[in-house]
Amino acid sequence: MAAQTYSIEIEQSSEPRLRGLDVNNVPFGKLFSDHMLVATVERGTWSAKIVPYGKLEMSPSISALHYGQSVFEGMKAYKSPQGEPLLFRPHANFHRINRSAERLCMPPIPEDIFMEGLQQLIRLDADWIPTRPGSALYIRPVYFATDESIGLRPSERYTLAIMTCPVGAYYAEPVKLTIAPQYVRAFPGGTGAAKAAGNYAGSLLADREAKHRGYDNVLWLDGIHHKYIEECGTMNVFFAIDGVVVTPALQGTILPGITRDSVLTLLRDWGIPVEERAIALDELLEAADAGTLQEAFGAGTAATIAHIDTIHTGDRELQLPPIGDRKYANLLLKKLADIKTAKTDDPYGWVVRV
Repeated sequence: MAAQTYSIEIEQSSEPRLRGLDVNNVPFGKLFSDHMLVATVERGTWSAKIVPYGKLEMSPSISALHYGQSVFEGMKAYKSPQGEPLLFRPHANFHRINRSAERLCMPPIPEDIFMEGLQQLIRLDADWIPTRPGSALYIRPVYFATDESIGLRPSERYTLAIMTCPVGAYYAEPVKLTIAPQYVRAFPGGTGAAKAAGNYAGSLLADREAKHRGYDNVLWLDGIHHKYIEECGTMNVFFAIDGVVVTPALQGTILPGITRDSVLTLLRDWGIPVEERAIALDELLEAADAGTLQEAFGAGTAATIAHIDTIHTGDRELQLPPIGDRKYANLLLKKLADIKTAKTDDPYGWVVRV
């Protein structure tokens, strides 16, 4: 049986907001582009349209508000030196949002609605893509349950909305992290590997307490032993120890980051030893004491490649080596930026030209 194809209507905004706006100088995630994609499904029947960015009408009884059936994605669009809009690994985001949806008992999003709708949206709002180095058009797909019911069961109706906003660097300076041993982000068998809205809600208190103490975010430990490093609240983490780059293995409790996967691919192609395995906080501290901890960095769509400057635990403040002495993160940051903006060859087929 042939796959169903969908027609996506476009209602263009009559009041474009770009005039007089410098998209290279806007707050992160607070100013949204002119249009958004809105798709709905009810009992297997999908419809989709692109409309002016604005409010969605919904009832306070929708099940996403009560039982948390809500997943989302984060991705970016860039421009080539010739001004052509580019997407970085959008198919990977499409597959991940559907894995997240499956974990929360939500129906899969059809590929042509996601991919074709996304590309049409980016074409329509291409002038919103900033061009300053380190900036991009951030893309936020969010998919949530809309049954008007407070019965505890999977919804029969869902909405997918894709919105965009111009952004600069998420972290303007090297990142300071702290361990929060009294809190846990995820447990085996839970939803840690899904990009579920509730995962982030559960991390906000620890994050707020970290910021009150002068840190940028939390470096999470595992939920069973409280000794193995998992991820930061906004990115996967990597450590260079004595010439080997180590990152926590994917075992269902951390997000399988697309930037993480890109980093691993590049490092292996460069012949740099890489290990995906459990790494204890004590091992990290011992490496620092021995002088073999060369650098630490995070990897994520919003964060890109972010240098980690400080890791705080208990009464110890671990200071990482100076940025100028770091080999891996600086190479990765430049290479990924060049691939994303078509300034270098893309042998992996990661970039989609819109």
